[in-house]
Amino acid sequence: MINEAEQYNIHHPELCPMLRWKQMFYDAPRDSEVPRSNDAHFWCVFTQSCLGPDGKLAVPGECTSTNRRCYGTGKA
Repeated sequence: MINEAEQYNIHHPELCPMLRWKQMFYDAPRDSEVPRSNDAHFWCVFTQSCLGPDGKLAVPGECTSTNRRCYGTGKA
């Protein structure tokens, strides 16, 4: 079973280019005085939802070229 740090690692070298998350759309430094919000909201470009074309969860730990048939193509 994959741990939470790996599940939400947005720096995975084989992360699907079609995975999106909120932090991609703003450029602001992290403020250590402000509590972290839940940044773990991911979606697939193809489905525009939290599930990929294959019906599985769209999160960094699952969306890599080594374990997803729909990687980069949108074809389940």
